Amino acid sequence: MNANPVLLQKKYARVIEEFAKKACITLDAALDFFYHSEVYCLIREGVSDMHCMSDLYLAEELDMEYRDTFPEEKSFSIT
Repeated sequence: MNANPVLLQKKYARVIEEFAKKACITLDAALDFFYHSEVYCLIREGVSDMHCMSDLYLAEELDMEYRDTFPEEKSFSIT
């Protein structure tokens, strides 16, 4: 299933903002990482209806991918 492109852009913005908070990084760094992430590819391609997942879930997935990519960076989980 494909989502409306405008709705996806708004979702991306919310996910990036939440991810930046969780990873304690700047919005610019979060934006850059998001658009090069596997999570972004899955959402964009409509795999497993990832775009239907909550913003928080997607931010947590991004945070896990970020920690796997940059294990030396300190990433904190906000609960």
